[in-house]
Parts: sequence; structure tokens; C-alpha cells
Amino acid sequence: MEFTAREIAAMLNADIEGDPETRINNLAKIEESNPGTLTFLANPKYIPYIYTTKASLVLVGKNFEPEHPIQSTLLRVDNPYVAFAFLLEKFNQIFLNRQGISPQAFIHPSAHIGKNVYIGEFSYIGEDTEIGDEAKIYPLTYVGDHCEIGEKTTLFSGVKVYSMNIIGRECTLHSGVVIGADGFGFAPQGNDYQKVPQIGNVIIKDHVEIGANTTIDRATLGSTIIHKGVKLDNLIQVAHNVEIGENTVIASQTGISGSTKIGANCMIGGQVGIIGHISIADEVKIAAQSGIGGSITQKGAIVQGSPAFEYKKYQKSYVHFRNLHQLYEKINQLEERLKELEQLNKDE
Repeated sequence: MEFTAREIAAMLNADIEGDPETRINNLAKIEESNPGTLTFLANPKYIPYIYTTKASLVLVGKNFEPEHPIQSTLLRVDNPYVAFAFLLEKFNQIFLNRQGISPQAFIHPSAHIGKNVYIGEFSYIGEDTEIGDEAKIYPLTYVGDHCEIGEKTTLFSGVKVYSMNIIGRECTLHSGVVIGADGFGFAPQGNDYQKVPQIGNVIIKDHVEIGANTTIDRATLGSTIIHKGVKLDNLIQVAHNVEIGENTVIASQTGISGSTKIGANCMIGGQVGIIGHISIADEVKIAAQSGIGGSITQKGAIVQGSPAFEYKKYQKSYVHFRNLHQLYEKINQLEERLKELEQLNKDE
């Protein structure tokens, strides 16, 4: 699909500097652009590229003043980065705008399918499951019995949603996500372990995005809850009965043990391990590879390390961690010197 500079300017309320009939059909980075693409200039360190870029259109700030001739048509906007992000979303919507139900999909007769829904080949929709308007279920996706999938939610290929789980509106689940597998519950029985049935569910609120191969376990009883606006990266494990507060973001390879409650607006780095049955306050920041072994009750705390403690204290301590070998050698030298002095005193 092609757009003219005039059409894009209308979307962005931009001023055109150059040919308003310039056409583009793709977006690209400024240093890698080709004719027919649109790019943007927001970071000053990329200014040299605007004089060599092959892009047909470039988004620039309204106050940008070129020092050399520019071959591209310019679109002047208040914030080029925000404008480019807006166009990325528009192009993504066009690319992913699919509708229709494949005859090769299985849909249980009791399922309720909303308007303008896309259900791809070899997908499975279970008994009494509800799929909201404009939802997109990509090929090879499984949605079990008695589930709810909200309107405009997208499940990419290979997502597995076990029975009785609820996913809100305008959510995105990437390939390989598993919602509602059993929590890790086993009771010791002598030299064996008796499985504890997991009969709860998972509730995912609106505007949540979940990265590829992330897993969220169903509750033993009640619900595992992911609140509105949460963003989870790839390869995250969320155990049974966990609750994650609104707008919290969590990076890849983090593991959250059962029944832990994480507050709103938290930021958790990659490869963080969090034990079970603790609480983490709102707006807490946890640095990558930290180990959380107890509750964090201070709102807005920043922690690092394993076991984690206050970030600035960790940074100061780390200076000493790096010098432990030199300190060890110095102590050995001082001990040897002390022995020599003691021997001298004895000889005297």
C-alpha cells in the first residue's frame, strides 16, 4: 500500500517541505533507507545521515535547520519520534488487518464469535467460549472451553489458552504463550509427591501484552491476575496465584514464584528471581539478575543484587567486591609482616 506525503501530513498535522506527491510504501531507519521509504530524525547524533539518506520522506522537528541541501521531502512535526511511532502502529494495523474465519478452523457449536473476527487455519475454539468483536486468532492457536477473549485482542500463532481463562480487550499474546497451565503444586508423600489439583484460572485485564513463550499458570484456587496495562517480555514464568499490578513491566527470563503480589508501575529487569508469598510495593525498580528473597514494602524502592538490597548501597559495595582479591593479598602481607615484627620482639 502506498501513501503520499500529503496523506501522511494530514495524519500527523505536519508541514510539508518538498513534493507533496512523494510516495512511500514502507518505513525504515535513517541510515538504511531506500527510495520509497519514510524515516525520521529525532536524535541529534543522526543528523549527518539526513544529508545522505535515500529515504523519500523524512520526519523532522519544526525547529530543525539543515546546514546542507537535503534530497528528501521533509515533514515537519512537533515530535518526530512520537510521529514515527504513530505511523509504525498504523502500518502494523494495516499489515495485521485480517478478517474471516477459515473453514479449516474448529469452532464448537456453543462458542460465541463476535463481529469482524479473524480465526486462522487449524485453530481450535472450545465449548461455550466467547471471542469478542474484531479479535484475531492466528493459525494453530488453541482456546479451550469456557474462555473469554476480549474485543480487538490478538492471539498469534501457537498460543495456548487452557479452559476457563479470561483475557481482556486489546491485549496481544505472542507466539508460544501458554495461559492457564497447572501451577507447580505437589505435596510430599514419603518418598513421593502427590499432585495438588489446580482448579483456579487466569484473569488478564485490558491492554496487556505478553511476549513469546511466556507462561502464566492457573491458580490453585481463585485467580492468577495480570492487571491492566502490564507488559511482559519473552520467556517469563508467572506462577500460580501471582498478582501483577497495573502498568508494571517485566523483562525476559524473570521467574515469579507462587502467590507473590507485585504492585503497580513497577519495572523489573531481566533474569530476576522472585520467591513466593511476598509483596512488592508500587513503583519498585529491580535491576537485572537480582534475587528477591523477601517483601519490598517501600514504594519506589530501587534494589539490586542477590539477595537484593538498596541500589546505591549495592553500587558502593560492588566497588569493594571487585577489590576483594587485592584486599585478601594485602591482609596476607600484613599478617606476614606482623609475624616478622613479633619474631623480632622475641629475639630482643
